[in-house]
Amino acid sequence: MKKNNFNFLTTKYEKELSKKTVPFDEYPRPQLKRDSYFCLNGLWDFKIEDKKGIKFAGQILVPFAVESRLSKVFKAVNKSDRLIYEKTFILPNNFLKNRVLLHFGACDQYAKVYFNGKLVGENVGVLPFSFDVTEFLTAGENTIKVIAIDPLNTDIPYGKQREKRGGMWYTTVSGICKTVWMESVYDNYIKDIKIDTDLNSVKITVFGGEIEKTVRLLDKDYTFTGDSVCINIDNPNLWSPENPNLYEFTLFSGKDKVSSYFGLRTIKRAKVNGTPLILLNDKPYFFNGLLDQGYYSDGIYLPATVNGFIDDILRMKECGFNMLRKHIKFEPDLFYYYCDKYGMIVFQDMINNGKYNFIIDTALPTVFLKRGITHYASKNRKSEFIKTAKGIIERLYNHPSVVYYTIFNEGWGQFSPKKNYALLKSLDSNRVFDTTSGWFKSNATDVESDHVYFKKIKKRKIKDKPWVLSEFGGYSYKINEHSFNKDKTYGYKYFTDKENFEKALISLYKEEIIPAIDCGLSATVLTQVSDVEDETNGLLTFDRKVLKVDAKKLKKLSVDINKRFNDKYS
Repeated sequence: MKKNNFNFLTTKYEKELSKKTVPFDEYPRPQLKRDSYFCLNGLWDFKIEDKKGIKFAGQILVPFAVESRLSKVFKAVNKSDRLIYEKTFILPNNFLKNRVLLHFGACDQYAKVYFNGKLVGENVGVLPFSFDVTEFLTAGENTIKVIAIDPLNTDIPYGKQREKRGGMWYTTVSGICKTVWMESVYDNYIKDIKIDTDLNSVKITVFGGEIEKTVRLLDKDYTFTGDSVCINIDNPNLWSPENPNLYEFTLFSGKDKVSSYFGLRTIKRAKVNGTPLILLNDKPYFFNGLLDQGYYSDGIYLPATVNGFIDDILRMKECGFNMLRKHIKFEPDLFYYYCDKYGMIVFQDMINNGKYNFIIDTALPTVFLKRGITHYASKNRKSEFIKTAKGIIERLYNHPSVVYYTIFNEGWGQFSPKKNYALLKSLDSNRVFDTTSGWFKSNATDVESDHVYFKKIKKRKIKDKPWVLSEFGGYSYKINEHSFNKDKTYGYKYFTDKENFEKALISLYKEEIIPAIDCGLSATVLTQVSDVEDETNGLLTFDRKVLKVDAKKLKKLSVDINKRFNDKYS
């Protein structure tokens, strides 16, 4: 069987993982947290089968994808392969209440789940999913079996995965690739909550639970009947990257009890002195960000430990950035929790599906053809894209760090932009929607969104919508001993030493970005946080061991950017 072509770039997080009995054992859903939690991550029995029989038999370390080194399998998967996971366990004595729920963070692309030999459900796609397994439980040992296949069906959102990886396309990720866990709940339990805030109040809507409920917030109880309660906050402490204040609360409903949190913040569009801008907490704000692919040299879709998430966030903050554009990938809830906690704004992309064409989708628009192109989408492709987009919005609705959604990136799989904008905006009218990021523009959008790589960023006045430079830069500086391979390098301008790389980046901001602020530039997204496989245009190397720039110099640059913006619009 072919071994995966992933190389052996190790990270410091792998040493942390080696000290853990169960990987990623942190509570996976911080905004709906119960005392009932049983993590099923760890070693599972594992087989890869094709029509001829067993190709691999051994163990796999969940939640890491088959293709990753951390999984201990580290094999490429063919489209027709069946991935068979099995784990036997005994639940703790004090675990059981009335019902038991089995949760999967993700299993790419198709999954059938069996509990003690009985089929409990199936799932398609990359979103989290759950099953009630109460009726299948036994008093002693229980066994879960998952059969997954990953045929790389392009109707299903797939992001940057490609069977033949290279350039801006990355190694595929198959099977279970996020946390598997169980919780036990009472019969009439709280199924979900929805949190809406403004600058001095919060509305908490509860799905499920008893008729009477109580919210305990700031040492005060608010009892209500029905589905929702509105609470005014005295002396509100607003959430922002500079002040990531979170209000923790506990929700009681009958015997059920969950803990959660919220941040008071608003995001709006408005004209300031005739210039359309994006406002955070009713004030003009410059979103100084980076493209964040969310790929790691050890676990591919996940870092070895949550500290991989935390360090990416904090190191980019140290460089003066206040925003990450999560690029066509959906992360575990923990990533967004740490953005909430440490104060990093998220611009979240939807996940592309459909086939990609280099000439139509990248080459021609980079040169001149930026309008008038769309792709045919079958009924199934449309429904899979919309299902996933809806799911992302639903899962991220309560996170204060998430302020902006990108529906389509550079026309990849783009269809019916006006219709999709109206649908998705109706689900969350309080966030900014970038319908067509880069090119193949639609008027049905909240921003004017540009990608500029091979040309100078031209100053231009945008009359009706805030101007967002949603991708730029892409400068490459490759450090061989910290790179994915020695033969291939991918970027948009190449440098061979740190000094010139850093000088070019700072010059790009001073000569092109800062002057464009006077024309209404509201947000910038530099490519990118880290190198990814062949791409060597990150500020961090792929193994996260080297920051290629002086953080203090970039931090000072961010001060200059904010001063220019605030002098103009505050």
